[in-house]
Amino acid sequence: MTLRLVDRARSWDTRTALAAPEGTFTYRQLLEASAAMARTLLDGEPDLREGRVCFLVPPGWEYVRTQWGIWRAGGVAVPLGVSHPPAELAYVLDDAEPDAVVVHPALEERIAGEVRARGIRMIRVGGPHGPELVGARSAPHLPELSLERRAMMLYTSGTTGRPKGVVTTHGNIEAQVEALVEAWGWQADDRILLHLPLHHVHGIVNVLTCALWSGAVCEVLPRFDAEAVWEVLARGDLSLYMAVPTIYRRLIEAWEGADPERRRRWSEGARACRLMVSGSAALPVPTLERWQEITGQRLLERYGMTEIGMGLSNPLRGERRPGHVGRPLPGVELRLVDEDGSPVREGVPGEIQVRGPTVFREYWRRSDATAEAFTADGWFRTGDRAVVEEGDYRILGRNSVDILKTGGEKVSALEIEDALRLHPAVRDCAVVGVPDPDWGERVCAAVVLREEVPTAEPEAFRAFLKERLAPYKVPKDVRLVDDLPRNAMGKVQKPRVRHLFD
Repeated sequence: MTLRLVDRARSWDTRTALAAPEGTFTYRQLLEASAAMARTLLDGEPDLREGRVCFLVPPGWEYVRTQWGIWRAGGVAVPLGVSHPPAELAYVLDDAEPDAVVVHPALEERIAGEVRARGIRMIRVGGPHGPELVGARSAPHLPELSLERRAMMLYTSGTTGRPKGVVTTHGNIEAQVEALVEAWGWQADDRILLHLPLHHVHGIVNVLTCALWSGAVCEVLPRFDAEAVWEVLARGDLSLYMAVPTIYRRLIEAWEGADPERRRRWSEGARACRLMVSGSAALPVPTLERWQEITGQRLLERYGMTEIGMGLSNPLRGERRPGHVGRPLPGVELRLVDEDGSPVREGVPGEIQVRGPTVFREYWRRSDATAEAFTADGWFRTGDRAVVEEGDYRILGRNSVDILKTGGEKVSALEIEDALRLHPAVRDCAVVGVPDPDWGERVCAAVVLREEVPTAEPEAFRAFLKERLAPYKVPKDVRLVDDLPRNAMGKVQKPRVRHLFD
């Protein structure tokens, strides 16, 4: 069968699909360019047969046609973080073992050496040697694809330390998109701004794929800039906007620092949106209320994660209660359970478990982790806790102190600790999340020096980690301590570590 996403694009034909840094492109152009990309990837073969294809491409036209090209060739799309250092990119290459890597010239220097060292085929896009010029006609027909096929692999932090590849099928993605299109009333005349990272489900599914499924226009801003976002909003032609709480806070700060005339234009333009959504982290009530004062928009909060797409959402129409994330989306089964796995009644906190067609297929080559993540009857254990109050869910936090949420990004404290212990001056360390009004949680590290190292500059540890970890994983605050607080069994007491940063 042909992917419904592709079939629907054919019906949109000459409508605008993308307004990107490279120009404006129609759905027909997307179909033609992604077919050319698919043929280049196939290189005469009939089907990639779920071979992984990593791609390091900036947000925009080249990103989308690469992603679609991988799917149409029968491959598994593995988007790489454009802000990630070579060490993180190398980890994904080793774990995913891709058949090919697609790279944009602007980012080639960051990954080319790692690709060549592993003998992986490399394809350039966005330059003079684009895919149309390299074997674009070598395979006349593209493979038929079933919904059960693996389609995408996104890397997410977990309690085991290094990120795991979360594998979703075409059916998973389709179910996630259909749930959101129904719940949020997507239409062909919608226009949305995209500046979220495109190696996360928020940007890929909630914004980009929902827009292209609906025949809408997705306008791509290569990176977040508060004034640039406000100027787009000021045009008054956006109908949807989605971001994380940290971004809304930055937009509020920019508005408050602007002159009265710009404030007026920005607020007036923002009021034209029919829907604004906040997610990926808890939205502080003061941010929600201040945004409503400035724009007249009552932000819609929702809850989701890489493994399930979106699970809960406040209503498109009706009351949106501060601090709550609404009710299950269409097609999503969701329950709260106690420590024994028994469902709890309303008003009693429990762990969120999810079941249904939106839930991912597996953790890549981690059968033990996959089995542990599901109950015997197929419920996915999210590790998040919530309570139902008057029918609406309120998120309480994570079961594990080793999973942090900063600026909408999920981060493993254990991964950061492992990287920090590689520093020759570090004897021991503990990484914690400290409540922060801007970031949700601020990543902080307490470091114990080796006896032979009398002192060190905290900034040296941040510089060390910047070479090994994505920027959002690097602690914003590093404190040197004589020892870490431990219990009688020798386990580090992270709640006490947090108090070091009060």
